[in-house]
Amino acid sequence: MSTAEIQPSQPAQPGSTDVPELVVGFDLDMTLIDSRPGIKAVWDLLAAETGVAIDTELVVSRLGPPLTWEMANWFPADQVDAMVARYREHYPEYAITGSLPLPGVEESLAAVRALRGRTVVVSAKYGPSVELHLQHLGLDVDEPVGDLHGAEKGTALREHQATIYVGDHTADIDGARAAGAVAVSVATGPFTADELRAYGADVVLNDLTEFPAWLDEYVLEQRLSALMERLSSYESLVVAFSGGADSAFLLAAAARAIGPANVVAATAVSPSLPVAELEPAAHFADSIGVRHVTPHTHEMDREGYQANAGDRCYFCKAELVETLQPIADEFGIKAIATGTNADDAIAGFRPGIRAAFERGAITPLRDARLTKAQIREASRSWGLETSDKPAAACLSSRIAYGIRITPNLLARVDRAEMAVRNHLTPYGVQNVRVRDLGESASIEIDADLLGTVDNSALVELVRAEGFAAAAVDARGFRSGSMNERLTNPDRYR
Repeated sequence: MSTAEIQPSQPAQPGSTDVPELVVGFDLDMTLIDSRPGIKAVWDLLAAETGVAIDTELVVSRLGPPLTWEMANWFPADQVDAMVARYREHYPEYAITGSLPLPGVEESLAAVRALRGRTVVVSAKYGPSVELHLQHLGLDVDEPVGDLHGAEKGTALREHQATIYVGDHTADIDGARAAGAVAVSVATGPFTADELRAYGADVVLNDLTEFPAWLDEYVLEQRLSALMERLSSYESLVVAFSGGADSAFLLAAAARAIGPANVVAATAVSPSLPVAELEPAAHFADSIGVRHVTPHTHEMDREGYQANAGDRCYFCKAELVETLQPIADEFGIKAIATGTNADDAIAGFRPGIRAAFERGAITPLRDARLTKAQIREASRSWGLETSDKPAAACLSSRIAYGIRITPNLLARVDRAEMAVRNHLTPYGVQNVRVRDLGESASIEIDADLLGTVDNSALVELVRAEGFAAAAVDARGFRSGSMNERLTNPDRYR
């Protein structure tokens, strides 16, 4: 959907976004795998069986077109189908184990995954053989498609909504064009980089080792463009600004898109906000010239929040948006935005997202499909001081579900975390959580610090703040680890 079609007063519907899902298509032979040794072995076997002098080196030098085309170069037309059938009989035994992944394959597939994308392999190779290759090499591909060549590949690419197609052959460029996808060529097959470029490839890479960096840059540019277009469609905006990396980036983006005078940063002040967060939030807003307001929220007055069941975040976010609405009304602003990102939206346990949506809040970062990693990368490129700021969820997320939340419990956790963080500052600590389990506390710190610091010292610091017992979690810091203790999280999704 074009952002020009979006009315600023209407939030995006659940699941809708401003950019299409990232779906990347890949060719197989000489793009993902070097299948030449295995294919040569099968052709050598055919030559031995039939007595036909087949130049198998020539055959594997021009992989890409359908098998029937190549077979017709060596056998009469009336024998082609039989020879193809015989070739396919031998293929599983002789060709699969002889093929190897090309450099950069696993990293390229992982790069798509990291961007919350899907992958599809579209090949001219016989469909069952495609699947055998992928299974043998353990390549994590969402959908394998075979028996398509050249522009015909566009059919499968369109069906799977691929926006990028990667291949080594000029026929792969035809397939990308037919699907309206970006044609990315790798010079690992029968054509040189110059030949692929001359044929019309949109992007030419030496090999797949260069693909992850290109993909990261390309997708980030697309998503940032979508974000700025969406933000520009609003005359003014209130940003729910916690001071964290996500909401800070959203605030900076809004200021760039519509001007700082048209943006209000609202940081909710309550017992659930760590004391150390408020001053940096004010400084950040001031540094980009945005008005900063600090309304007090009263989530503690909501029974659902105090009860601290699995849906606690719903009541917190409801209180936040309902508190910000009068501020928006006061400034004549029609939209309230939260820093929900694409990772949050698929995390599977975010009742607060539903509460904000029900109250009309918008989620520009999620709608642009920006992941946490992309937000940090873009923040670094913009010189934002929050780019590497550790995640800092509200203090209530430290209280085990079922323990009734009180200001005293939140203050105790805040003091304990500050004591641990101060103690570990010389070690370069990033993440610290003190989880209140009732009679005891669980201390989570960066996993790479485990074994390098004195656990007993951390335990004593936490006990000094009023916990009867404490222990350092041997698994290290894990965002949302309290959710692991829920017996039935699905009921709160």
